[in-house]
Amino acid sequence: MASDSSERSGWGEQTRLVTAGRVPSEQFGFVNTPIYRGSTVLFETMDQLSAYDGRFTYGTHGTPTTEALQKAWTELAGAAGTMLAPSGLAAVSVALMSCVSAGDHLLVTDSAYRPTRNFCNGVLARYGVETEYYDPTVGIADLIRPNTRAVLTEAPGSQSFEVQDIPAVAALAHAAGALVLMDNTWATPFFFPPHERGVDIAIEAGTKYLGGHSDLLLGMVSANERAWPSLKATFLALGACPGPEDCFLALRGMRTMLMRLKEAEKQALDMAHWLADRPEVKTVLHPAFPSCPGHEIWKRDFKGSSGLFSVVLNPAPRKAVAAMLDGLKLFGMGYSWGGFESLVVPFDCSPYRSATKWNPGGPALRFQIGFEDTADLKADLDAGFARLRAAS
Repeated sequence: MASDSSERSGWGEQTRLVTAGRVPSEQFGFVNTPIYRGSTVLFETMDQLSAYDGRFTYGTHGTPTTEALQKAWTELAGAAGTMLAPSGLAAVSVALMSCVSAGDHLLVTDSAYRPTRNFCNGVLARYGVETEYYDPTVGIADLIRPNTRAVLTEAPGSQSFEVQDIPAVAALAHAAGALVLMDNTWATPFFFPPHERGVDIAIEAGTKYLGGHSDLLLGMVSANERAWPSLKATFLALGACPGPEDCFLALRGMRTMLMRLKEAEKQALDMAHWLADRPEVKTVLHPAFPSCPGHEIWKRDFKGSSGLFSVVLNPAPRKAVAAMLDGLKLFGMGYSWGGFESLVVPFDCSPYRSATKWNPGGPALRFQIGFEDTADLKADLDAGFARLRAAS
């Protein structure tokens, strides 16, 4: 059994997920690519050693395990190439360093993942890169400068879930010669094909839906032909490679990723609509809801939604929110998402927003909906809302 990417291009998404990145005939008939652990790679001749000539040359440059994941993700993302990183944040960092230098101007959506902001405001600032944040609902038309080298987008936004017009951002950035980067972790390439929409470098936290079981850390960065050479060179210079076991788990998770993503979408929509009808809830922040900023753009550009969304509660004291959350049985409180279990975290964007103001009118909660029975999840939250009312 073997197939190449040109043959798979005519197959459905789930078939491609099952077959991409593995060739059993090259691994003694075993279905999955095995885990290759190693640093040193031996060369047959001195000439090959001197020329660094070989399919594999050193552990940090790749192994058959990492190559299988890179090839599969490159195909699924519609990219020229993919580099792997040991976490989603590491993927963001490598991607940004591949396209900005001292003296450059970088535009970043104000709704970006907070650790991304910390990297921009800390590391990049120390190396002479100026970061300016923009309102995702307004765009970048009036902010591009002669030294703007890149625009970092995220749709929908972390926590607050604004959906911005990525093709419009790409058109403006490319006209000025700038690259477009996108954190596409929420949608994945299956619900938002980034390179088809004008994104040069797409960043995914494989920790989330690719892994799917809350037991690995991984980042993927895919790039088009324009951005690929610099991305690859930056990665090789840094040597920030993931472990082989995490790559193996990612490959295993990839085979069922689309089915899990579709189930997460269904579960989350059920819970979001239930929450929207609760008297304790002021508003639901979910791109599939007409009330969510950018909903029409989401309908146009996205093929679905994942299991992550937020809600804003009606005004309540902190002790009441704590009473609600502390007693939950099925919703864990922890950062990350994309696993099989349901999670909830309270959040407040106001301390770090700079181009926009975050004033939702009540406490905000971000939900990750897992694969528990939704009737049980609703009962758990119903009891939590009773505690919130009692403590208020």
